[in-house]
Amino acid sequence: MGFNDMMSGWGAGGFGWAMYAGMIVFWVAVVVLVVWGIKALVVSGGAQTAPRPPQENAADVLKRRYAAGEIDPAEFEQKRRDLF
Repeated sequence: MGFNDMMSGWGAGGFGWAMYAGMIVFWVAVVVLVVWGIKALVVSGGAQTAPRPPQENAADVLKRRYAAGEIDPAEFEQKRRDLF
């Protein structure tokens, strides 16, 4: 066994294959992290969603119903007292 035989990678026993497998796992992990990072940046900053309309609270609904004539002034005052 000469110097070149031992340094060619095949003379390392089982560790030669482990190093190759480790390199493959390392590069797959790097690619997965890069893809994940790009996807996170694109989704958080690039894709704009339509703004949601503001949610009505109970007082707004009561005022809207009174303005539309669905309830009378007495019922409006009663419900307003119940709310507040």
